[in-house]
Amino acid sequence: MNRHQEITGVVLAGGRATRMGGKDKGLEALNGKPLWKHVADTLSDQVESIVISANRNIDIYQRSGFTVYQDNLADYPGPLAGMLSVMQQSQGEWFLFCSCDTPFIPSCLVERMVMQRSESPVVWVHDGERDHPTIALINRTLASDLQTYLAAGERRVMVFMRQSGGHSVDFSDLKSAFINVNTTEDLQMMQVKQ
Repeated sequence: MNRHQEITGVVLAGGRATRMGGKDKGLEALNGKPLWKHVADTLSDQVESIVISANRNIDIYQRSGFTVYQDNLADYPGPLAGMLSVMQQSQGEWFLFCSCDTPFIPSCLVERMVMQRSESPVVWVHDGERDHPTIALINRTLASDLQTYLAAGERRVMVFMRQSGGHSVDFSDLKSAFINVNTTEDLQMMQVKQ
C-alpha cells in the first residue's frame, strides 16, 4: 500500500457522543485500544500525516504525538466545524476525514477514494446501503465555501458536499468495514472475547 504524500489524515473525535452518554467516544476502548487509535493506525499507512480533531481531553490526544486541532466555532456545531477548523489551521491540499467511531475502516480506503474522485473537490464513502459523509476526501479549496455555509447556520454534511459537486465512492463490497460504534452496547458487542 503506497502512502499518498499529498493527503493529511484527520481523525474526527470532536463530537458530543450523546448516544454514548456524553463520554468522549474516541477514548472508549475497543479490544484494549482507544477507538480513535484504531482509525489513526489504519490511516497512517495510507496518508502522509495524521492529525486529530478534538474538543475535549486535548491533553490525552496530544500525548499521542499527533497535532490536535479544536473547533474554531463554539458549542460543537457538528463534523463540518471540525473539518473546517482543521483546514484553516493546518497545511495541506487534501484531507481524508474519518470519524473516530469507525474502527474497522479498510486499508484500501484512501486508494479507492483517490482513484474514483475524478475531478470532484470532495468524495465520501457509500457502503451500498447508506452514505458515510464523515469519511470523506476533501480539497482545501472548499474551506471558504464551508465557512460561509456554517456561518449561515447550516450543519448538514451531505447537503454541503453535494452542493460542492461531490459524489460518493462505492464501498459496497466492504460494507462491514464501516460499522459505526454509536452506543456503549455497540462497543460491548464488538469486543473480542478473550
